[in-house]
Amino acid sequence: MESIFFLVVAAVAVISSILVVTCKNPINSALSLVMTFFCLATFYVMLDAPFMAATQVIVYAGAIMVLIIFVIMLLNVRVETVKRGTHAVIAGSAIGLFILFQTVWFLMKGSMTGKVGDMTKEQIVSVGHVELIGKALFTDFLLPFEVTSVLLLAAIVGAVILAKKKI
Repeated sequence: MESIFFLVVAAVAVISSILVVTCKNPINSALSLVMTFFCLATFYVMLDAPFMAATQVIVYAGAIMVLIIFVIMLLNVRVETVKRGTHAVIAGSAIGLFILFQTVWFLMKGSMTGKVGDMTKEQIVSVGHVELIGKALFTDFLLPFEVTSVLLLAAIVGAVILAKKKI
């Protein structure tokens, strides 16, 4: 039953991610991206990582998508009316098929190995996911965390400046 559920969620994730790229209306693309984020959160739950699933839904499906829809509305993006050139579709299809071939080839020829960490599953369960993530975030990854916050602040200031008609 678990395998069937995984296959159904994977199929929905693939279909919704294809719709992100192929939809002509940007709002429909954004909604398809939200569906893809929810499918990813479902995968996290299946991997026994409920904190990552909740973070995925709150941060990406919530905050980031609100920001993306705000930018779409701010820029007043219109539906594409110009027909795409045939050469672009052929080139894109060729590149996509080449990447698909490479992926299948590497999966068939390579071996899957996971990186083994210092902690066992029992230690993670006893200490807790959230505490371990918080400890790593504010000790080992403090500089990237702060750089990301400054980058987000700059993006907000830029959006406000672009939204204002007169400075």
